Amino acid sequence: MIRGLIRKQTDRIGNFWVDLVRGSVRVLLPLSLLFSLILVQQGVLQNFSPYVSAYTLEGAEQKLTMGPVASQEAIKMLGVNGGGFFNANSAHPFENPTPLSNFLQMISIFLIPASVVFTFGRIVRDRRQGFAILAAMLLLFLLHLGIVYVGELYGNPLLAAVGVADPVAMEGKEVRFGIADSSLFAAITTAASCGAVNAMHDSFTPLGGLALMLQIMLGEVVVGGVGAGFYGMMVFVILTVFIVGLMVGRTPEYLGKKIEAREMKMATLAVLIPAVTILAGSAVAAVTVSGVASVANPGPHGLSEILYAFASSAGNNGSAFAGLNANTAFYNLVLAAAMLIGRFGVILPVLAIAGSLAEKKITPPGPGTFPTHGWLFAILLAGVVMIVGALTFMPALALGPAVEHLQMIHGVTY
Repeated sequence: MIRGLIRKQTDRIGNFWVDLVRGSVRVLLPLSLLFSLILVQQGVLQNFSPYVSAYTLEGAEQKLTMGPVASQEAIKMLGVNGGGFFNANSAHPFENPTPLSNFLQMISIFLIPASVVFTFGRIVRDRRQGFAILAAMLLLFLLHLGIVYVGELYGNPLLAAVGVADPVAMEGKEVRFGIADSSLFAAITTAASCGAVNAMHDSFTPLGGLALMLQIMLGEVVVGGVGAGFYGMMVFVILTVFIVGLMVGRTPEYLGKKIEAREMKMATLAVLIPAVTILAGSAVAAVTVSGVASVANPGPHGLSEILYAFASSAGNNGSAFAGLNANTAFYNLVLAAAMLIGRFGVILPVLAIAGSLAEKKITPPGPGTFPTHGWLFAILLAGVVMIVGALTFMPALALGPAVEHLQMIHGVTY
């Protein structure tokens, strides 16, 4: 995508195999080795033993699972995969034992995707362009993090009604992490298409769950996966400059490249295909016997579980509202299809945009060119992302977490 912007009048945008080898050998491998050693120092397991027997104070034998956890944990986070060695993922003390390991895991999720933004600024020889995109990402992240944290901090008023002294929503969270670290980890992992968790997202309050779900639905463009978040945000950049071009009455352009009909068609497809996959898949699941049979919680939370499952699959996230039993023939098939369509439904249009831009010539900026390196553009970009997300997903979210939040306030239980 970056090469498509900087190259002119060519049909070459790079060699996939060269990029794959360079990314693996020069970035992922050395960083994984470094993070593995740090995690081992923090107490994360790294061995080849299958099990170790431990004996409790009462004399009972307990089998403890062993394995090469630290090395898998490092690439799991740096590569934003998220699949944990243990079922409890990063909530497990063998996988995430200390506050420092928890902090490093959160940093490693954002490390490479955020670095791509700086890479973009250096390649296009205007670091301000990268800073503007990063600023838009930061605005969106702080907005969603604030919603999650406030929702969890004020907790569930139904708990106070039954005599619980502190209504803070600690159910489904590790006491050693608390509200703040759990909310931050959840916001990071849903922003970055990672899926690693140190708390159960299904146990978050309706407002907190809504923000987590919406970050995935927006395309995980804050900061997204390793590369995937950047090209997802670039789709919204194209939409933003097109809207700005309509406002000022000029042909939209970005970094000297004219944004024309073909780029807009591909950008529209890149936004619509995952959205249709999420909403259509959720609709089918919500009206079929096989889909509803897996819902453990009735009412709007059950719909939230279905929406989250399709959003997580289409967005290649992997986290879950785990009250939904997705290990059935129906969900294995439809969620696998959602993964395939949601991923390649964005990659293919983005590659088409890159190829189309590479064929264009670069036009020097004129007096009517809208600057794309300042705070105004960053705010407009963040606004376009939120408006597109609101128009697309808010009707569905209103039936799930929004209704659940209102019912929670009014004391409705199931």
